[in-house]
Amino acid sequence: MSGSGSGITQFIPLILIFVIFYFFLIRPQQKKAKAHKAMVAALKRGDEVITSGGIVGKVERILGEDKLELLISENVNVQVVQSTIQTVLNKPNTKK
Repeated sequence: MSGSGSGITQFIPLILIFVIFYFFLIRPQQKKAKAHKAMVAALKRGDEVITSGGIVGKVERILGEDKLELLISENVNVQVVQSTIQTVLNKPNTKK
């Protein structure tokens, strides 16, 4: 009988390590991914953004579900995947 009790106590440190990993690594990463997805979904024409490759540009148009067109210089447009947008620098003033 005492053998089964000591078997369970051997797993307690493993369970504690998993709980620590969940609260310090997994959960914050999930929150960050959710916030990034919301930021990308809220992009619209005129937003100035930075891509993960370091390209700064202004959103010209949204191309379907997963692409957008950035104006990176005068008369220079590039297509990028929306998930590569890292930061929105500033949103245009929408007041008229």
